[in-house]
Amino acid sequence: MTTARPAIVVDRLQIGIQGSGLDIVNDLSFSIAPGEVLGLVGESGSGKTTVGLALLGHARRGAEIKGGSVRIGDIDVLELDMAERQRLRGRVISYVPQDPASALNPALRIGTQLREILDTHNYGKNGEERRARVAEMMREVALPDTGRFLHNYPHELSGGQQQRIGLAIAFACRPRVIVLDEPTTGLDVTTQAHVLDTVRDLATAHGVAALYVSHDLAVVGTLASRVAVMYAGRIIELGPAGEMFQASSHPYTQRLIVAIPHLTGGRELVGIAGHAPSPGRRPPGCAFEPRCTFAIPQCREAVPDLRPIAEVHDVRCIRAEEVRLQAPTRSGEIPRDGSVKTLQPVLSLQGVHAGYRRKTVLHEINLDIAPHECLALVGESGSGKTTLARSIAGLHGDRWGIINFNGTPLAKVARTRPREIRRSIQYVFQNPYGSLNPRRTIRQIVSQPLEVFGTVKGDQIDRRVAQMLERVSLTAAYANRFPDQLSGGERQRVAIARALICEPSVLICDEVTSALDVSVQAAIVELLHSLQRDLGLSMLFVTHNLPLVRSIAQRVAVMSNGRIVELGGVAEVLENPKAEYTSRLLSDTPSLELALETAAVS
Repeated sequence: MTTARPAIVVDRLQIGIQGSGLDIVNDLSFSIAPGEVLGLVGESGSGKTTVGLALLGHARRGAEIKGGSVRIGDIDVLELDMAERQRLRGRVISYVPQDPASALNPALRIGTQLREILDTHNYGKNGEERRARVAEMMREVALPDTGRFLHNYPHELSGGQQQRIGLAIAFACRPRVIVLDEPTTGLDVTTQAHVLDTVRDLATAHGVAALYVSHDLAVVGTLASRVAVMYAGRIIELGPAGEMFQASSHPYTQRLIVAIPHLTGGRELVGIAGHAPSPGRRPPGCAFEPRCTFAIPQCREAVPDLRPIAEVHDVRCIRAEEVRLQAPTRSGEIPRDGSVKTLQPVLSLQGVHAGYRRKTVLHEINLDIAPHECLALVGESGSGKTTLARSIAGLHGDRWGIINFNGTPLAKVARTRPREIRRSIQYVFQNPYGSLNPRRTIRQIVSQPLEVFGTVKGDQIDRRVAQMLERVSLTAAYANRFPDQLSGGERQRVAIARALICEPSVLICDEVTSALDVSVQAAIVELLHSLQRDLGLSMLFVTHNLPLVRSIAQRVAVMSNGRIVELGGVAEVLENPKAEYTSRLLSDTPSLELALETAAVS
């Protein structure tokens, strides 16, 4: 870690819920040096984004900053009035949100938005200098600086291009500090790699202190020099990235690391039982105690102090020395059974093409899925993965070629297929927030397939719903709740329960873990793996997360530009790729192994 004077110092920050006396963030302190990237990680609800916004002197609706200081040089951001904070934002400290599309004005061209930030802060002496700065900004984020490109509207750019425009705006006025809030969530590995390289290069080149907020430890490990782990509104461990991954000293950090899928050597993932406590329900002692395997009675007595465990490595645990000595263990290697290839396929695709009006996006797809097999489908955004999955499910009718289910050709559109076939092929969508009806209870959502297919009636419906909720590690008490009362991981479990309650033969999972925390992701993959084994499911698992493929699939198909460029056993494809495209995907993929290598040479 650099010994330069910190660019930003956060001291005893406290954020609470207005008018309630409840704390969201408590006793939070850290500093970041110029040119340094500090990773801030933790599960959803831990307070990461709340902290990031507080650095700009902003609190979400219903929250308030109750105490502490945020100093950038000689300025305490929290002592400034609203007008002074507004002048500071963009010039001294900038923010890059998770969703670039919502942060860019859809009615203004890209060039206009870039010039607007410079005009707002009077950057440059005249229009010519500002035009030159716009061109420089575009080159810094590896985008064209041509008038034609700057004339585009945000919706005419890809997600990766939108995110790079967001970075260009954030770095436009050469701020001293930048907050990046999950800027690569939902991006494919190649686009993600380019965005991360851009962040690293700009922070280093201009001496910008960066706070990188993320739930993805593998990404943080490849980018950040130090990592702060949050749990229930407090930092529970803070130290150098390499030491955090190799000698973590808090049980929660160790459990997060165990939940990270490995790119080399498939392992069964292990989630963390239970849930992080919400404000108002946090225990008097260590907040992690109810979920901790190291817990002893003293853990319930008081909140542990954040104390040194090694040089520049602090931890909030009374048993940190014992935890540090016990390296986290992972489950054994997942068996790979190549015999599935020789079985009669449950799904068979022959010469499948698909398009959108006059544009063909799938070309000559030939693919089989065997009974009880999980086939992973990977590739960049726009490669055709979701179009192929939707074509199999009958949700995309503009396709031609043959798709057979147990030897029977499938109609193009699901509603024209026999009821039994519709029951046998079920789909779990990427976004559980959009796929569950917010006006229906969980019981109504999960029971809908039973009513549609008429497989169970009357009082048996409630019994089956309760059994299915238990099967996906929820309780029957969830049946009367609404989707907005559930976490993201719980919503995804409900979506899986809805798909499985009618006992399908094939389950199509479309990026079902892309926005989940690593611990929740591990629990979902663990659940799917056990359900596949117990129910004899065949699965098509669509993802851009290559390390995750190791933990769930037997075979993998790699897609690029609407074609399958490589197909084979998971170990064979990931360890000895034949296609250049597969090799590039693997080299761009953040992984725990890469994080350890990065830390070792830094």
